[in-house]
Amino acid sequence: MLSRRSAAVRLQRSNHRNCWTCCARRRGANETARRLKQLVGQIFRFAIVTGRAKRDPSVDLRDALRATGEPQRHRAMPLSELPTFLRKLERYSGEQQTKLALKLLTLTFLRTTELRAGKWSELENLDENSALWRIPAERMKMRLEHLVPLSRQAVAVLRELRALSGGSPNIFPSPGNGDCMSSNTMLYAIYRMGYHGRATTHGFRAVASTILNETNLFNRDWIERQLSHVERNEVRRAYNAAEWIPDRRRMMQWWADHITALALEDDKIVPLSRAS
Repeated sequence: MLSRRSAAVRLQRSNHRNCWTCCARRRGANETARRLKQLVGQIFRFAIVTGRAKRDPSVDLRDALRATGEPQRHRAMPLSELPTFLRKLERYSGEQQTKLALKLLTLTFLRTTELRAGKWSELENLDENSALWRIPAERMKMRLEHLVPLSRQAVAVLRELRALSGGSPNIFPSPGNGDCMSSNTMLYAIYRMGYHGRATTHGFRAVASTILNETNLFNRDWIERQLSHVERNEVRRAYNAAEWIPDRRRMMQWWADHITALALEDDKIVPLSRAS
């Protein structure tokens, strides 16, 4: 009969194994097992052909592994829900910094990491009509410098953030540790607003792209460049971060005016042809 101490140790080990298994699954262990099964099968089939084995035991695992399913996409909010979301964002009662971060996200098309790790030193001409966010290559997914023309609305948000930053070099400083805002802060705010499973922070890029393309007011190249969609090939060595800046600036101001109007409208999309 086990002593209480031995039983407790076994329970602890069991819990540890269960926890490890759960974590392993999250790390993609199922995919690793599937590939390993495939490799073992190849080895045994070769062994059968060369007379070194009589059967392939990997076939016994054929139905033992769960299907990996399709890769998860960044869920984009349905366009019909955008006005309601924008109004909910205006009424958001959580941290003001988080609210402003989400507003800036919708105004700039940036990826979450690119936004939350922003530095005040990257901003130019905030007091002029040529306000610009110059993001260095090392902070961009494509490792190319990216320029974001800032609308009047984006500049207003940044001025509010400046007052909250407490002199930090970070636009979105994290309380206490001097680093930037957590990667999940904005996502959890979206969840609290009622959009769990229905929207992600990254999905707003797709929303902006869809609306801007459907207006037929703007060149598709301007939209793609503003989303920092760049092909990885030799041709892109001629990439110019400042390409089409006047046109992109006009487009970004139209977008800011458009979503500002959406936040004031009833639960319906403002006609896409309406430009301020």
